[in-house]
Amino acid sequence: MADDSNSFSKSAIGSYAAVGDSFTEGVGDPGPDDTFIGWADRLAVLLSDQRAEHDFRYANLAVRGRLLDQIVAEQVPRAKELGPDLVTFCAGGNDILRPGSDPDAVAERYEKAVAELASSVGTVLLCTGFDTRGMPVLRHLRGKIATYTAHVRAIADRHGCPVLDLWSLRSVQDRRAWSDDRLHLSPDGHTRVALRAAQVLGLEVPADPDQAWPDEDHRSPAEVRRDNIHWAREHLVPWIGRRLRGESSGDHVEPKRPDLLPL
Repeated sequence: MADDSNSFSKSAIGSYAAVGDSFTEGVGDPGPDDTFIGWADRLAVLLSDQRAEHDFRYANLAVRGRLLDQIVAEQVPRAKELGPDLVTFCAGGNDILRPGSDPDAVAERYEKAVAELASSVGTVLLCTGFDTRGMPVLRHLRGKIATYTAHVRAIADRHGCPVLDLWSLRSVQDRRAWSDDRLHLSPDGHTRVALRAAQVLGLEVPADPDQAWPDEDHRSPAEVRRDNIHWAREHLVPWIGRRLRGESSGDHVEPKRPDLLPL
């Protein structure tokens, strides 16, 4: 695994704004009142633990379903306005999933946003894509995701940004790291990503994000088939339907935490 950690003072990050789509909003990790928690919220708690009580502020601007250009238009200006010590910028995944998308072109637009953020806020943490080798449907896009991931790492090098390398986080390649829809992380998956992000920022963490999962009972081929049929009916078909209708799961959804507020 690449070492993307940076030497930060544990008390240097006093404010944090999360920018992105469903991954950063926390879809798959349900919280109270029909909201989601997610890795970014969990990272914010780990960061706040390094400060005095009520001396850490956090905003989460992410909205599910957002494409890169929407994130750049809606969230990046707000993140610049807030001017936090840290911004996590995870974007472009929904663009890459679209048929016919060009990861090179997406990365070119992505870099412009990174440059804009890096000149306006303290630190910009970038996120690579996941290794989807074992994931239904998404495994067929592994080449595009790998290309985009390579671009993200190169962009990070050019702009001096730390990297949350999700491709090398082996623990999230286990099916238990993913929610029932197989497109979003489970609570355990979000927790592991938060722990790895904290490591990248130089924090000591309470558990190893890549620790092995407990052994699980063997599933018969018939059980696997039943699970796959249920997943296709309950999640894949509706997802494809939204794409065909030009709808987004984020239509009419607002950021859950648009201001820098104390935790």
